[in-house]
Amino acid sequence: MRLLLTRIGLLLILARPAASQEAAGLAPARYLTSFPFRVLNGGVILGRAMLEGYSDSLTFIFDTGCPGTSLDSMTAIRLGLRPRTGEFLIRGIGGVRPQRNLDNLSIRLGDLVVDSLAVHVCDYEILSSIYGETIDGIMGYGFFSRYLVKINYDSSKMYIYTKGDITYPKGGFLLRPSLARLPMLEGQLNDTRDIRSRFYFDTGAGLCLLVSSDFAADSAIFGPKKKPPVKTQAAGLGGTANMQLTTLKKFKLGPYRFRKIPTYIFEDAYDVISYPQLGGLIGNDLLRRFNLILNYARSEIYLTPNSSYRQPFDYSYTGIMIARFDGHIEVTDVVRDSPADKGGFRVGDVILSINGDTGQDMQTYQTFLRTGPRLKILVRRENGAQALLSLRVGSIL
Repeated sequence: MRLLLTRIGLLLILARPAASQEAAGLAPARYLTSFPFRVLNGGVILGRAMLEGYSDSLTFIFDTGCPGTSLDSMTAIRLGLRPRTGEFLIRGIGGVRPQRNLDNLSIRLGDLVVDSLAVHVCDYEILSSIYGETIDGIMGYGFFSRYLVKINYDSSKMYIYTKGDITYPKGGFLLRPSLARLPMLEGQLNDTRDIRSRFYFDTGAGLCLLVSSDFAADSAIFGPKKKPPVKTQAAGLGGTANMQLTTLKKFKLGPYRFRKIPTYIFEDAYDVISYPQLGGLIGNDLLRRFNLILNYARSEIYLTPNSSYRQPFDYSYTGIMIARFDGHIEVTDVVRDSPADKGGFRVGDVILSINGDTGQDMQTYQTFLRTGPRLKILVRRENGAQALLSLRVGSIL
């Protein structure tokens, strides 16, 4: 769900309309290449790339919440690459790991070769198992900071330009983030009262909003709810983390207002969010509702509402976590008193089919779990016996 590799000092973020754009004296931005991408459940962006000198086609997450470029450790082993141990630590929601680096790698995206990259090597086995396909790496700040990047969710294509002047299209809004390797923006929250805070702008997070428990407690942002927050888990660097899932009454980004936004609350044990400098992060299940222009050279992000802008949010809740291992999909966690717990699911159950679908495709099965409302799930128990279980998908509303 999250990968956040450094702790950054933070600055105040300002937002202003496109009409106030100041001339930077740069030459016009020049088109370089484009390539298709896919959006997984939750909004995470996947694209294909190749390391120069290797024939394998690799799958990368394109993540504005990652301050560098990284490669999965198993992919590095498969390609015969040997990282050196770095002097820094990598922080994530699940723990802290020593940094391992590869120097001067080149990655081909479409017709573009991004050269001289310093690449971190991380373990992405848990991401691969949750998304149901191999995640070979992450393209973060090391990529986005070199170019002007357009992410068009309507066409599912990413367009790469040189740094330079650009005329933004009509009908959108220009945000001015602070860029200290990660973009940080101001948002306005309201549940019982209006509160402003700063958030990471994170296309690599498969959620709408995430706030730290310290921010939630100190701001008293969440008022009395008809339903208390539900317990859940999220996966990221180092493993899984326990969280709570609720809804926020209102959230405003620039002039754009959203209501009843699914919001995760988590205890930031490893100081990923760096509260009180930031309250949390804005994830791609909200950001994918805009076509984006990322212009880091001018500290600008331009948002244009797209065809998904008014798409309903996902309020489903099952309390079950599944992952793919060795060609089969397995239950890895069942939250106590959740719909999955009441349905009789157990950790270690192997899912054979959902509503008769035996395709073993993680994205399809995740869609079933998000849409429900009632599912028939055939599982194989650890003793080899099969059981047909019923799951009524709940709601956090």
